[in-house]
Amino acid sequence: MTYLLALDQGTSSSRSIVFDEHGHIVAQAQQELPQIYPQPGWVEHDPLEIWRTQLATAREALAKAGIAANAIKAVGITNQRETTVLWNRKTGQPVHHAIVWQDRRAEPACAQLRAQGHADAIQARTGLLIDAYFSGTKLQWMLDNVPGARDAAERGELAFGTVDSWLMWQLTHGAVHATDVSNASRTMLFNVRTNQWDEDLLALLRIPKSLMPQVQPSSSHFGDIAADLLGHAIPIGGVAGDQQSALFGQACFSAGMAKNTYGTGCFMLMHTGGNFQKSENGLLTTSAAQTTRQPEFAMEGSVFVGGAVVQWLRDGLRAIASSSEVQPLAESVPDSGGVMMVPAFTGLGAPYWKPEARGTITGLTRGSTLAHIARAALESIAYQSAALLIAMSRDAVAAGGKPVRELRVDGGACVNDLLMQFQADLLGIPVVRPAVVETTALGAAYLAGLSSGVYAGTAELSQLWRAERRFLPTLPRDQAQALMARWEHAVAQATL
Repeated sequence: MTYLLALDQGTSSSRSIVFDEHGHIVAQAQQELPQIYPQPGWVEHDPLEIWRTQLATAREALAKAGIAANAIKAVGITNQRETTVLWNRKTGQPVHHAIVWQDRRAEPACAQLRAQGHADAIQARTGLLIDAYFSGTKLQWMLDNVPGARDAAERGELAFGTVDSWLMWQLTHGAVHATDVSNASRTMLFNVRTNQWDEDLLALLRIPKSLMPQVQPSSSHFGDIAADLLGHAIPIGGVAGDQQSALFGQACFSAGMAKNTYGTGCFMLMHTGGNFQKSENGLLTTSAAQTTRQPEFAMEGSVFVGGAVVQWLRDGLRAIASSSEVQPLAESVPDSGGVMMVPAFTGLGAPYWKPEARGTITGLTRGSTLAHIARAALESIAYQSAALLIAMSRDAVAAGGKPVRELRVDGGACVNDLLMQFQADLLGIPVVRPAVVETTALGAAYLAGLSSGVYAGTAELSQLWRAERRFLPTLPRDQAQALMARWEHAVAQATL
């Protein structure tokens, strides 16, 4: 049996999963990652803690699997995107805590870039809207605010990377300073049309090019893990940002295929092939995980509050004692009784981009109960995701393509059958849950398996992908459209 090891470094934890060649999970290990909040709007991680927890879980997963490191054909890495690390090339020590993707401290710099009229040029080159979410202005903040950092950077003494780059540096004892196209595409410094760092954008943000990692296809040989870390040198054969890795793990390899990850938030990506497509409907264009040097793209939209609405019912409203109670409570009523919830606790993401929006519950009557509110909360996840897919389909049709024919789903909330059925009813297309829902880690393993010869190509991976359940739409389309119209009306009330 051939094995692949996926290192899945996320925002709240580090995980490692051993897969066999058929994509089955053999063993896994996980450790929590502490969050650091220096002041409101700031979120940091300790890069050394990222490294310590990731290495510990890799060792634990191998031990649980009962295999030696030399049984692992290749390692794949997938990671929280946009999180920014800056370290000393000589010592390997970080010069500051990692600035996490959620951090908003770079918003003044972004506002200045918008005011200077750079938005269109940046979107044309990177596919991104100017936002503090992305790595470029985080790195700029570090250079301007960490004592001595800019001078050291100018002397070529420092290295920048997203979490994948940081892990590869540590795993190879500093021999590899690299990233893949999907992570590079989230920096706001990378030209996704040419797959190269953009000299003009580096100059605009005053970032020395010597800081930047080498960019490779997502499935390629990045280097070898040092033998003393896991007991044997193992090739690093795949790297991708978590959402692109999930798209790959869902076997969405061709234009028009889409996946939605239901986590704390929701992330929907639709593959657009080799077509760079600027969205006219509030979405981002991003690099898909790539197996060659030929650019491939995806449209992406983010829902800020997905599964987190259930946490709010539990911890904020204290309506339920545990998250598992929400489905039976919601199922105790046939529908939401006209109640609509817009969980805009931190504003609304794509396709609305309304940072000023705040959460609302509308349509309450004397007959409304906690069960109706619970059902409206669950349904809000599906409504927001449906708005994303409708926007994606509009963009696809405008570019001469076809609307999405099915939606592949993963993430913690996709196990909720009520939610998945309602999602299918709203969209009018099948919603498909895979047998292996750990698609982020699976995508990294697949990328590593391709580059190391375990798999012949993506056609073989498509054969390995298996559905666990297909949710077929049962609601007439006119009723679904009426529900979406009510949702849009509720959104309008949340953004007055």
